[in-house]
Amino acid sequence: MVDEPANTCDIDELRELFLFEGLTDDQLRRLCARATVSTLPAGPLCREGDPATHFYVLLDGEISLSKHSGDRIIDMWTTSQRGAYCGAWSAFLLDDDVRYELNASLTRPSRLLMLDATTLGTFLHTEFPMATHLLVGHSHGRAHAGRIIGPHERLVQLGQLTAGLTHELNNPAAAAVRAAAALRTRIAETRHRRAETGADPALLELHDRFAEAAAKPTDLTTGQKTHLEEALGEWLDARGVTDAWEHAATFAEAGLDIDWMERLSASGCGETTAALRDAVRSLSSTVETELLLTEIADATKRISVLVDQVKQYSQLDRAPFDVTDVHRLLDSTLAMLSHRLGSGVTVVRDFDNGLPAVPCYPAELNQVWTNLINNALDAMPTGVLTVRTRRERDTARIEVCDTGSGIPDDVLPRVFDPFFTTKPFGEGAGLGLDIAVRIVDRHGGSLWVESVPGDTRFITTLPLTARPR
Repeated sequence: MVDEPANTCDIDELRELFLFEGLTDDQLRRLCARATVSTLPAGPLCREGDPATHFYVLLDGEISLSKHSGDRIIDMWTTSQRGAYCGAWSAFLLDDDVRYELNASLTRPSRLLMLDATTLGTFLHTEFPMATHLLVGHSHGRAHAGRIIGPHERLVQLGQLTAGLTHELNNPAAAAVRAAAALRTRIAETRHRRAETGADPALLELHDRFAEAAAKPTDLTTGQKTHLEEALGEWLDARGVTDAWEHAATFAEAGLDIDWMERLSASGCGETTAALRDAVRSLSSTVETELLLTEIADATKRISVLVDQVKQYSQLDRAPFDVTDVHRLLDSTLAMLSHRLGSGVTVVRDFDNGLPAVPCYPAELNQVWTNLINNALDAMPTGVLTVRTRRERDTARIEVCDTGSGIPDDVLPRVFDPFFTTKPFGEGAGLGLDIAVRIVDRHGGSLWVESVPGDTRFITTLPLTARPR
């Protein structure tokens, strides 16, 4: 962006703008002496997150403001009102790290009054000391309130959002579980009715036994199933069964081995190759049906489990304060973050099963675990995430450990400072650990970090007897 030749600042023009109402002629002259009036082409004016170096007042033209939200840019405001301002709004803080809070662009060539942020901040402190003190206090107070109240408001919003969602998900999931069980019963009844039409009773008995075996979970590993499939395929192929390997895969998935095939052969249902072929095809269909029913039932039960974990995580069914099993809170948090646990991350739950329930605000502790586990995963794309609990006298000790590169010594003392972050702009506000410390402190506990390369531990201790404040 190339500025056109600067224009002269006119105090008579400034008097017409609402922003400068009430300033004396002497104040306007001093302000004008330090200001620049420029006509700029359409295009970007300042970018959110960059150091706030200038304060801009619109004299003629049009300004558009926007703000980042995730990976989107949200349009906030567009105006052509003379006297509208943007840029270094917080210049009164006289802080070297003040940054632009919004994106600003000119939608057409515009004439602007431009003030250096330090000049404006010094002017405000000199000319309006009491007002500036009030502004600084309000700014810091608003930031402090946002750090404390913001997480609670997000939890309320999460509760409102998930309350309806979990209800809607749980009902059809439970209905699907019931339907799968009822369908399994109806299929069995259909098989039994075939006996009335002259079907072989021995084969019907085998259908029932094969179905019962297929409905039970198997603990075979993938390698064991592969070996079993090969053995079954060879057995069936040697006896002239058509599609032997397809049937073998179905039987192996259900954990039905050669003994079951021998049982079929000895039942009299496979005295001829044709009879054996028909019996295998029929039994394979029954087994496949049972496997599909089991898969449906398991999947729908898993949905119900996930719904319960969401409710546990957001504490929808709990009073704000409760005496809670901290292991359930940790498990629910890990479940909520499962999308971040890639194949390169191994999770180790080293839980002390003798640890008593903890008096706490469960939803707030889930926020602590979320921040700590998220930070651990950010520190190591691959490695071991260990969540450990122990009892130490009258406290519960909870450790979130990662095997990342560790926290540098010069950074370690600052990790709990508000707004401190090592992440790029837009990826972290530097408030996660500050909020976690405040929550743990509210519970009368402590949170600290110990770190060496390959072993970083965020350690939380919580009282087992004292009621949180």
